[in-house]
Amino acid sequence: MSELQFFPDAASSLAGQVDALYLVWAAVSVFFSLLIAVLLVFFFVKYRRPGSDEHVNDIGKEEREAPLLEIAWSVIPLLICLVMFVWGTRVFFDIYRPPSDAQEYFAVGKQWMWKFQHPEGVREINDLHVPVGQAIKVTMTSEDVIHSLYVPAFRTKQDAVPGRYTTLWFKATKPGSYHLFCAEYCGTEHSRMIGQVIAMAPRDYQQWLSGSPAGKTPVASGAQLFQTFACNTCHRDANDPRPARAPQLAGLYGRDVAFADGGAAKADDTYLRESILNPGVKLVAGWQPIMPTFQGQISEEQLAALLAYIKSLEGPKSGQASAGGNGAAADRGTL
Repeated sequence: MSELQFFPDAASSLAGQVDALYLVWAAVSVFFSLLIAVLLVFFFVKYRRPGSDEHVNDIGKEEREAPLLEIAWSVIPLLICLVMFVWGTRVFFDIYRPPSDAQEYFAVGKQWMWKFQHPEGVREINDLHVPVGQAIKVTMTSEDVIHSLYVPAFRTKQDAVPGRYTTLWFKATKPGSYHLFCAEYCGTEHSRMIGQVIAMAPRDYQQWLSGSPAGKTPVASGAQLFQTFACNTCHRDANDPRPARAPQLAGLYGRDVAFADGGAAKADDTYLRESILNPGVKLVAGWQPIMPTFQGQISEEQLAALLAYIKSLEGPKSGQASAGGNGAAADRGTL
């Protein structure tokens, strides 16, 4: 099918599932469309207006009921739709639930380019090198307007939205260079916001990685920013004997957060981002709102690095954590 212009290469672990679902739906739609069209023509001819003496004796006769036929044309389409719904739901969850072993990459959309960062710290613009056979999770956001990261060969697409984080994942199954597009109109140069994903054999990828300009990993960059912005003066380590002025961050990510107003939320990427940029929106229970806003002082790449650093901080394995507006933190009583 790759020889047909409207079928790009199928180069990811998800491509086969998406194609199978699409082709079966297309076949079902074509079959019933032709069936209905043929029946319409047949009934037009069979029950056309009678002539002078044709079908005269049938006019006014009582119609015969056919309950089995009515049940059949109701139940059969219902069963087909239920099967397709269950199948489509399974594919949907497979697409939007990255596997636990996926490596996390960061992407930032900006008029009119894509900026990527590898977990090893290597940065790229409009190109993304990945190893074949490794699940890749891309956490993305936008610096200006809505963009959409679309790789047709991987059958994956996700919007990059300003002010929030979205994710997509894929696992390349064969080496090659595959087109990358912005699938959301984003301005005058939208058509030029293109790039490519270069899938490489694991050994070739490691060689490319070692030959690329070395950079700090997102965790290392985040740790440096944590010191630069003096976050450590309030969010102190558990071993620091001085009184804490803000909750500890160790073990916070992924835990439940209790707010002063009685609400609660999970400490995910979006929550941590909001707590850094708008610390007064959600206040943690038991802490004072002393953290200043960093809105306009920190870039999206720096935010991604800070989030990577916070995620890397390990804490207790059990117990409930609590964080809030003074910087996405954990409750004093549990951490």
